[in-house]
Amino acid sequence: MLLLACVASLAGGPQIIVLSSNGLRTVLTAAAPQFERASGNQLAISYGVSSELKKRIESGEAFDVAIVTPPVIDALIARGTIAADTRAAIARSGFGIAVRRGAKKPDLRSVDALKTALLAAKSIAFAKEGAGGLFFTALVNRLGLSEQLSPKFKPTVTGADVSEAVAGGAADFGVQPISEILFVPGVELAGSFPAAVQDYSVMVAGISRASQHRDAAKALIAFLMSSALEPELKRRGMERLP
Repeated sequence: MLLLACVASLAGGPQIIVLSSNGLRTVLTAAAPQFERASGNQLAISYGVSSELKKRIESGEAFDVAIVTPPVIDALIARGTIAADTRAAIARSGFGIAVRRGAKKPDLRSVDALKTALLAAKSIAFAKEGAGGLFFTALVNRLGLSEQLSPKFKPTVTGADVSEAVAGGAADFGVQPISEILFVPGVELAGSFPAAVQDYSVMVAGISRASQHRDAAKALIAFLMSSALEPELKRRGMERLP
């Protein structure tokens, strides 16, 4: 209540331009109206993979808040584009495998079972520059399966493209952060990667040094860090960093 009261004090404030990684898309879609009602501010949110958002920011696109992966936020801080003292780790999501809704789910309970499932799949989609794609290609190399699996790869531009490929039958599996699989029409979560090889897509926020709406941007980040968002994070397959 105290947080909402503080946010509400900014009522009637400006529109906040947010550039967000797809990893937080479902959470923001669900939670943005709550923030807007409490603050009186409107959020203008644009989504993409973090690497694409970095290019847009470096090309001069205006924004107030960026929510991207740690390497991207740190590079933008080093460049002087984002204020270092505003860096805030919002949440993380483990990686999982999506299958077409209703399809048989593979056994992913162990690394050996995962290998068997991947070798049996006819095609595997992932966003080549997204967190899921970077994780998966590195994992395949570590498991020594590059030669066998590379011919099955269907790299895409975005996570939405991955979901479309799986839902439409163009790919048997889609590798994505779990937060990008849940609640997506046409696909469902087959399971997460085994703990021995699991990793996380971390979402970190920061405020542009050029922002003219720093207080409103700070209020948005405070809202995203608040306990009020915990149920939505959990529901959408995300968790706070330990």
